[in-house]
Amino acid sequence: MSSPYRKHFDIASAVTYLTTPGSGLLSRETKAWRTKRDQDFFDANSTLREQQGATLDACRDTLGKFFNCPSQNVFLSSCFSFAFNALLAGLPKQAKVLLLNNDYPSVNFPTILSGFEHQFVTMDEQLETNLLDTIATFKPDVLILSIVQYISGLKIDLSFIQELKHQHPELLIVGDGTQYLGTDLFDFALSGFDAVLSSGYKWLMAGFGNGFVLLSERLKAMLYADIQKNYSFLNNQWMNKSVVQLCFEPGHLDTLSHGTLQQSLLQLEEWGFAETVAYTQKLIEDVRTELADRKLLLDSIINRRPQSNIFNIQINPDNYQTLLDEGIKCFPRGSGIRVGFHLYNDHADLEKLLYIIDTKVK
Repeated sequence: MSSPYRKHFDIASAVTYLTTPGSGLLSRETKAWRTKRDQDFFDANSTLREQQGATLDACRDTLGKFFNCPSQNVFLSSCFSFAFNALLAGLPKQAKVLLLNNDYPSVNFPTILSGFEHQFVTMDEQLETNLLDTIATFKPDVLILSIVQYISGLKIDLSFIQELKHQHPELLIVGDGTQYLGTDLFDFALSGFDAVLSSGYKWLMAGFGNGFVLLSERLKAMLYADIQKNYSFLNNQWMNKSVVQLCFEPGHLDTLSHGTLQQSLLQLEEWGFAETVAYTQKLIEDVRTELADRKLLLDSIINRRPQSNIFNIQINPDNYQTLLDEGIKCFPRGSGIRVGFHLYNDHADLEKLLYIIDTKVK
């Protein structure tokens, strides 16, 4: 099965691009849009500088529609990490926070550094059970986790998040969506999350310099609550900006970067996002089967569902250079080599990877 989307990307025939977990590719159409817009922006006669507000509003609107979140609850950022630190700064200081052991450093480190009382949950094939057990004893105010883990590809059961929210409506649930959004259909309003934050440079294929936050009404009202109560406008320039927006979006945002994010989402809509998801899910199921048959998957992955687009192949990381020499774009992570399959990948990529593993890996 060949990818119907590969023709939209510049991938040399000798390259098997399996490192979307590190950085996704931009489509030809998105790159052409960026080139033209950059040329237009630096034309002295251009009015694009005066359209900054409208450009960013359009990006928020597209994000809101794509992920079913009111546009007034969508906030833009240069990346996940900046937005996440702004969110942490706005949480009540007395909040008790539950984290996953060995989650993404940009999730765990700033949370710990912020001084919150916290506890860790063991991340294994019984993750959801571990979470329930720890929530019952620790009684956290906030749960923070990556929806898909960057090393192993372990994916939280999203139906579990919905049920967890139903059982514990007061628990704030915050998700890092950077390794997830763009791989599957996602309805924020129905998800159970109070916040999902993401960068756009991986599975959303939007390049660097853009990110965003989706917020529930409840969390939006709680962030910087003391400041919101006493807030008065400092000058007319800020009259239509809330405290939350000023904290997530200080200074100027790059309209080229966020315009790129918008263009990528619009193209996914044009292709039919549900169809791209159906294609990649069939592909990753085949990848899972082949790697499992070779006993190359972690126990925490092989013994559970659901499956993300990321796989950590359990071969010696010293084989990284061998894979690179054969044109396999990948990356050593943890105890193996990390690969990821996106819509521009196909069975030819899988077959080449398997051939290299079967014949050249030591």
